[in-house]
Amino acid sequence: MLRFVLLGLFAAAACSAAQDANTSDPSKSTAVPRNSPYDPNLKNVPATTGRANLPLTPPPFAITGLGYFDQPFAIAFAPDEGLLVTEKRGRLKLRRPSGVVDDIAGVPAVAAGGQGGLLDVAIAPDFARSKTIYLSYSEPAPGGSQLALARATLIDFMLVCDRPPCPAKPAPHLDGLSVIWRSGMSGPGGQFGANILFSPDGRYVFLSSGERQRFSPAQDPDQALGKILRLTLDGKAAPGNPMYDEGGVRARTWSTGHRNPYGMVFAPDGRLWEEEMGPRGGDELNLILPGRNYGWPIVSNGDNYSGQVIPDHPSRPDLEAPKLWWNPSVSPGGMIYYSGAMFPALRGSLLIGALSGEALIQVRVSGDAATPVAQWSMRVRIRDIAQAPDGSIWLLEDEGKLVRLTPK
Repeated sequence: MLRFVLLGLFAAAACSAAQDANTSDPSKSTAVPRNSPYDPNLKNVPATTGRANLPLTPPPFAITGLGYFDQPFAIAFAPDEGLLVTEKRGRLKLRRPSGVVDDIAGVPAVAAGGQGGLLDVAIAPDFARSKTIYLSYSEPAPGGSQLALARATLIDFMLVCDRPPCPAKPAPHLDGLSVIWRSGMSGPGGQFGANILFSPDGRYVFLSSGERQRFSPAQDPDQALGKILRLTLDGKAAPGNPMYDEGGVRARTWSTGHRNPYGMVFAPDGRLWEEEMGPRGGDELNLILPGRNYGWPIVSNGDNYSGQVIPDHPSRPDLEAPKLWWNPSVSPGGMIYYSGAMFPALRGSLLIGALSGEALIQVRVSGDAATPVAQWSMRVRIRDIAQAPDGSIWLLEDEGKLVRLTPK
């Protein structure tokens, strides 16, 4: 386990935290705590297995630039429509197969700034029929912002005109936008999580909710922060959730004890994999099981930014440990399970974009086991990743560039 003892120094490797003092109850404070709660009675048991850091190697891809966006956050392919791109300032773009980019009107107001703004976009399982999309974003709220989840219908008039002069094409827009879930915990802090994923049967939506740099809410069953939620398609508690009968936040909770969960995917065998940003070190790849507690902020294989130690996961064997972890941090961004034909050697692997690590990471999964395979140097922060219909891999760079990876 790598430990650093530079008090007061913040690592650029992960999300920065505000520098307010600790309070007696950080979950109810209007300030962002500096450190996780400290338990002097918990003896540290170092983590000795699962570290996934690999030497950087050159990428085995041909890389083609496809354009630029302004502070982009997420990408998603819409069947036969092109690529949807969110920009944190509150703009939703549609990049058509021709390469033309249109603005989509009707996006909800967002609290842009820092780590907040318009965040994830996801295509509903029945999009071909319904044209429904889902958006997560930081919504303006008293004292700051709160994570919200909305759905709407994408209206896109592709008029066919074979006899000029042709009428102007109405701009694509969102219709019937409805906010179907809110965290209910407004205030300061980044780390929204905000990743949207549909269950393999298309009946439920999973939403990752970060702990907003507030630590304690991740362990509070009545706060929606630091959780993975399982909802019906209209945002209600999903039947079969571990605490469904208890109502409220508990009824919507699938797992707890998360810090900043940025990526979730289902493997073909139905297992749910999630990666999240740790503090200074301790980024995690988790196999998500219903009702389990993943330990934040009680344990982590990283430390507070101030240098204050957090006990490693083996210190509390009753809490779920990650399958893999990175220390130093790589700051994982988007993640996919690759299933395309263009890269046969990548089939059956998770591909994870790394922000501070400036890399694309391959992890092979089989059953409940995960094995790090490669860490390719991209020399730029990778924000999100998507598999195109043709099996190529599209990356969204944090600086705004959209690129396509194909075989060399």
